[in-house]
Amino acid sequence: MPNRYVIGIDLGTTNCALASRDTSLDDQGRIEIRNIAQVVNPGEVADRPLLPSFLYVPGEVDFPAGSTALPWDPQPAHVVGELARKRGAENAVRLVASAKSWLSFAGAQRTAPILPWGAPPEVPHISPVDASAAYLRHLAAAFDASTPDSPLAQQDVLLTVPASFDEEARELTLRAAHSAGFANVTLLEEPQAALYAWLDAQGDTWRRKIRVGDLILVCDVGGGTTDLSLIAVSEHDGDLVLERVAVGDHILLGGDNMDLALARLLQQRIEEGGQRLDTWQLHALWHQCRLAKEVLFTEKKRRQHPVTLLGKGSRLIGGTITTQLTLDDVSRVLLDGFFPEVPSDEMPARQRRVGLQELGLPYAADPGVTRHLARFLTRQAATTVSAASVRRGPSGLACPTHLLFNGGVMKAAALRERIVSVLDGWLKQEGFKPVTVLDADNLDHAVARGAAYYGMARRGRGIRIRSGASRSYYIGIESAMPAVPGIPAPLKALCVVPFGMEEGTSATMDGREFGLIVGEPAEFRFLSSTIRKTDPAGTLIEDWGDELEELGPLDVTLRVEGKEDAVVPVKLESRVTEVGTLELWCVTRDGSHRWKLELNIREREA
Repeated sequence: MPNRYVIGIDLGTTNCALASRDTSLDDQGRIEIRNIAQVVNPGEVADRPLLPSFLYVPGEVDFPAGSTALPWDPQPAHVVGELARKRGAENAVRLVASAKSWLSFAGAQRTAPILPWGAPPEVPHISPVDASAAYLRHLAAAFDASTPDSPLAQQDVLLTVPASFDEEARELTLRAAHSAGFANVTLLEEPQAALYAWLDAQGDTWRRKIRVGDLILVCDVGGGTTDLSLIAVSEHDGDLVLERVAVGDHILLGGDNMDLALARLLQQRIEEGGQRLDTWQLHALWHQCRLAKEVLFTEKKRRQHPVTLLGKGSRLIGGTITTQLTLDDVSRVLLDGFFPEVPSDEMPARQRRVGLQELGLPYAADPGVTRHLARFLTRQAATTVSAASVRRGPSGLACPTHLLFNGGVMKAAALRERIVSVLDGWLKQEGFKPVTVLDADNLDHAVARGAAYYGMARRGRGIRIRSGASRSYYIGIESAMPAVPGIPAPLKALCVVPFGMEEGTSATMDGREFGLIVGEPAEFRFLSSTIRKTDPAGTLIEDWGDELEELGPLDVTLRVEGKEDAVVPVKLESRVTEVGTLELWCVTRDGSHRWKLELNIREREA
């Protein structure tokens, strides 16, 4: 039976989760967290509540023949999930990790086989898009194995992405889903999904816990990113309405950074003992620290955890290196290094740039999550569509009334308590009471559960958060000025999608025509902003400083019969699709010709 289920998928940097709601049960049904079958040890398949977002490229002697077989695939080309995470911690050169972070990095050839990053040529490589598709394909196969009468690819799938993902990263996520065979996919921002999960857990009691004028901060610190959003509580026709009013920048700062910091600490200890680690041993130590950190934070009585590395020699036992990661190490490095107590006016530091850099993910220069939070509440929330709905202090700081945590990093009580302490200090200075923390149920599954709830809300069976476009989008317009030798014509930016433009709606730049180059190659330049939230569609900006960020240009030749090397007057129309992506149309005066411009995600293969 097609479309029997609404499926919520959290395609996480560190773990994937899947939730479903059987719509045939009407109002009696509940959102169910689905276990995911995977290889957990060679020759052993078991159900697990999470699918680790790791892919291992096996060599000829990595595993005995048949030991990585799955119920639906007797000879998989790659190992995905728990076994990939375990073996990758021992042999990092064959491990694909953080594919989601690579998917968002415009500086990488995201459709080219670049992962495992830095691995030697003899290791087969895949693209970030293909790695993401592999995780989704595994989730679908595991679901189908337990629910054979309703294939996942035919259900309504809600796939989550960071709120800070730009249009290109969203499009590439959809490409991965389509590659995995998904037919009906809608994107949903993760902070919204987290709040939907809270709404689902509260039932009708949520209306007694928040009121008109409240401002909810969603603080989502996951394996690869820190994602910040503000959701305002307002009123419409006597009903409470939730509206997403601010989204932070895409910050590559999360559990990966924290695990590396712990690895560096242990590396220093090991090398002080006279043993040197090479690059791949450090990578293995990085992944070992992630596992040790999770154990120390979740098992209350554990004070330390052993970390073992394979040595460089041929001996397996005598060549191993063993050390200990302690709970005190984790608390000190993470609390002081990543969640420092800072004033609200302390902004993230900008690292001095070296002339030449090794290519890789653009991690945040400043590891202080609390400093990024201060920047968000001052700059990112400074101008919003619904300015009156954002509570502010005398300094202009946006001051939340409620705080909702999300992301695997936030499972640690000590880290949550530090953020609350810092935020309460800022609120006290602004003359407000301490923030109210909304109880989050199971951070590992909140996003998947919330996505499934949103799928039901789209069917009229739940509360919807008003959101729309998470940033404003612009297209570059060349100025009509006389040519000057050696100086290109100035570029203006035309707002084509304002912040908050709802899915399924369109905007027309009325009263303004532009010249469209047809019959020859032309470059179309796209820009976006999470800062300029009040520009309506049709706003033309001449000087934007650092308020706009340029996206990948589109090089294309538009054709029209009978015209070569010509300029055709057109009007522009934009549309945010139901799945949450952007379309920009150029329409001739008489409407006889329409051209659709898409952002440049057709990257060349390496």
